Amino acid sequence: MRIIGGRMRGLALTAVGKGDAGAHLRPTSDRVRESLFNLLSGGRFGDPITDAIALDLFAGTGALGLEALSRGASHVTFVESGRAGGQLLAANIKKAGVGAETRVLKVDATRLPIAEQPANLVFLDPPYGKGMGEKALISAIKGNWLADTALVVWEEEQAQTAPGGFQVLEARRYGQTWLTIMRFGSDG
Repeated sequence: MRIIGGRMRGLALTAVGKGDAGAHLRPTSDRVRESLFNLLSGGRFGDPITDAIALDLFAGTGALGLEALSRGASHVTFVESGRAGGQLLAANIKKAGVGAETRVLKVDATRLPIAEQPANLVFLDPPYGKGMGEKALISAIKGNWLADTALVVWEEEQAQTAPGGFQVLEARRYGQTWLTIMRFGSDG
């Protein structure tokens, strides 16, 4: 697993660590991540990456948020409550040398604290099929984590319908993975 593009292009990320057998980590593959960032950079959604304040929910290894930083995001808040995921995330942030551009919250993504600053780009990669994605979005709304018109990228095993306050812009399938791109805001 590596960073696909931008200033950290080619940086190998740590994807496996001690105790991973019980961690149920499922890092976004390089192929899916490359397709996602090509889609985001293609202009259809404006320029959601440059100078973005990003939120990476269920961050795991941090590959999505780190890819965003590599491609021009200004800051990423990673949310990861698992011990193994937290260790991999810390190792990858250190390896990338982006500690000053990141914040790590070791909390349940479905029970977020109040935000210091809302995000305009959100990566949501919950455990597949457990109904945690919508709970995390509700928590993000309650905690003021989402800027008006924030773009949300939701990775799951099937395309997702938009919860209240969101509008689905696109859904694409990559093998067993679906990426649903939504917009948050009053028109959602």
